Amino acid sequence: MRRLPPLRALEAFIRTVRLGSARAASNELGLSPSALSRRISNLEDFTGKKLFSRSGQTMRLTDEGRAFYDAVAPHLEALAAAVESQSENVQLMRLRLGVMPLFGTQRLFPRLGELRASHPRLHLDIDTGPHLVDRVGDTLDAAILLTTEPDPNLYGVQLDQNTLHAIANADIAAELGDTPDAAALAKQTFLVHTDMPKSLEAWKTALGIPGMQPSAIDHYDSGQLILEAAAQKIGIAIMHDDHLKRNNDPRLARLYDVRVESPYSYWFMCRPADLEARPVRIFHDWLMKAGL
Repeated sequence: MRRLPPLRALEAFIRTVRLGSARAASNELGLSPSALSRRISNLEDFTGKKLFSRSGQTMRLTDEGRAFYDAVAPHLEALAAAVESQSENVQLMRLRLGVMPLFGTQRLFPRLGELRASHPRLHLDIDTGPHLVDRVGDTLDAAILLTTEPDPNLYGVQLDQNTLHAIANADIAAELGDTPDAAALAKQTFLVHTDMPKSLEAWKTALGIPGMQPSAIDHYDSGQLILEAAAQKIGIAIMHDDHLKRNNDPRLARLYDVRVESPYSYWFMCRPADLEARPVRIFHDWLMKAGL
């Protein structure tokens, strides 16, 4: 059997990388910073690689360290899963996940069967309530939400980069034509998601009509309801192109062939320390692999 690396040193290395801070990793492991550093030094001696560069109390992952992490981390997760599958004492794992309804409907739920098949002991409590980011680490273990940039106090992974489009009933789109007309648009009602307040201004600026003021702006807290309202000729929705494509509603059409970068992206977010909790880690790794 090949010689195994020191497992405690591996644990110290993995946690330092995942938490992004030697201080956070030492706190999680109940070690002093110097003890954590010694464990990582032992791993460097074992591998013959410089995994971190050190400057005072700061540790930065080197290119060799990143390559080592990418090669080793999946196997450690597989080892944990293998031990879990052979244990009769493992209880159900539960993840309290906040999700925006449209993301859940269009992107998450069509793939949840895959997650259950690979991790049958993991169960999700789904929360689609408001103010998701404020509840991460309190009533939520993690959340998938729309934001312009992540909270610097949280761990975040950007899931997409989308484009904004005005989406209307196909009849209204035909009446407005192919060229933006500020006067005609000013007679319309626009529908804006409460979590995307900057979207309408970004769209108007990109179309060169920043001063256009619509007859009304209605706000919705549900992307699905916005799309349905647009289909029912209630107004023109400012939404992501991805939502339109996934909705696949023949009543809806996109206004104008103009690419508008969205200020908003979907992010997965949790507390750095919670990333080490097994339910959070399993869901995070599956989410990254699934490419939702």
